[in-house]
Amino acid sequence: MGLAQTSINNTLYFTDAPHPYLNTIFEVSDKHLKRTFNEEVLNRFKTDCFKHIRGNREHTITEYIKSYYAMVKNVHQSQYTGADLSLNESLFSDPAIPKVLWGNCLDFLKLMDSESVQLMVTSPPYYNAREYSQWNTLDDYLEEMSHIIKECYRVLDNHRPFVFNVGDIFDNDNRHTKSVWGKRRIPLGAYFTQIFEEIGFKFVDDFIWDKGEVQTQRHKNGDTPYPLYQYPINCYEHIFVFYKHRLDETPYPCPVCGCLKVNGNAYTAVGIKSWECKNLDCFERSAANRGKRFSARTQLMTDLQQSENTVCEDLLRQWRRDVVKFPPVMKINSKGQNTLGHTAPFPREIPEYATQVFSGVNETVLDPFAGAFTTTIESFRQRRNSIGIELNKTLFGNAVLDRFSKTLNVQPKEVNRGWL
Repeated sequence: MGLAQTSINNTLYFTDAPHPYLNTIFEVSDKHLKRTFNEEVLNRFKTDCFKHIRGNREHTITEYIKSYYAMVKNVHQSQYTGADLSLNESLFSDPAIPKVLWGNCLDFLKLMDSESVQLMVTSPPYYNAREYSQWNTLDDYLEEMSHIIKECYRVLDNHRPFVFNVGDIFDNDNRHTKSVWGKRRIPLGAYFTQIFEEIGFKFVDDFIWDKGEVQTQRHKNGDTPYPLYQYPINCYEHIFVFYKHRLDETPYPCPVCGCLKVNGNAYTAVGIKSWECKNLDCFERSAANRGKRFSARTQLMTDLQQSENTVCEDLLRQWRRDVVKFPPVMKINSKGQNTLGHTAPFPREIPEYATQVFSGVNETVLDPFAGAFTTTIESFRQRRNSIGIELNKTLFGNAVLDRFSKTLNVQPKEVNRGWL
């Protein structure tokens, strides 16, 4: 490790030793650390901090806090024994290459580390809406989706969002009859909201995507202007924003002094625990001598306030209201050819917004139902570690690879489910 800069009385020096304040942090935090972590974890953490943290006091505090949060995550991840080390190294070691995973998303999700993904953006296969997405009954469909979303909850990082696009469909739920008389409008958005909340996600927002005058048969009685004949054209879809707020009672260090001498303060929202610094020597105290109040979520939000993560003003203006209007993807060209190789491609506007607003550069964005891999392509454009999972390699494989080549001039890293 090279020499690092440190500053004393505004004079720069070079040192290969940790700043003395690192000792202060551990002295003030000692009994709190011992109460929270076992001896093995704590010794490894201390050794790592004194070995790698260098710089002035401010830099020491910043790096210590990062290391502490990483340790807490590692402890939490170690509680799940189903993760595959080789797969996770392949997915998270190099954000400069997009990853294409071919296989059942539930299989891959079960092999991924807990809380390893910072954002999920997807649109699921709609119940019996395409030849490649068929289920015997609506209940079978919802049960399978529930298993997948439950695993997504585990894999998604804490205090992070899942942006989920879904629309209602007109079909037979096959619960009572399989005849044409069983067809009805099926409110998939309502069913999915219930699934997400039962699993533990918190509903936060619902953007209404106005798709314009889309093709439909629901208004075919429009020329019969009498009661009970009329139905509106179904021309919108939901873009839900769900958050994961797993209640975490682990105490976190003060973001000002870095010490773990803190008390639980309150819950700023369901699943979000806040803390108050009780270190009387902290560098920031209120007029009433109260210590800094914070939570793991506020620390996360502060860390993301970097110039490289600035959200485009035009994008914010476009999505200022919770009704947004843009057309569906035009996939058929003048020759009648499907230019994307997919019958239900995802519009780029959704992952463009979600990636900028809900994640930072080099963080991981996952689409568990990647389809034409629009989310993976768009998030890669914005310098995220991009992962997409798609079941139907036979149907979409060649078109997807061709699309990566043409739009990004890059070949993704491919992983097949049978790779183990």
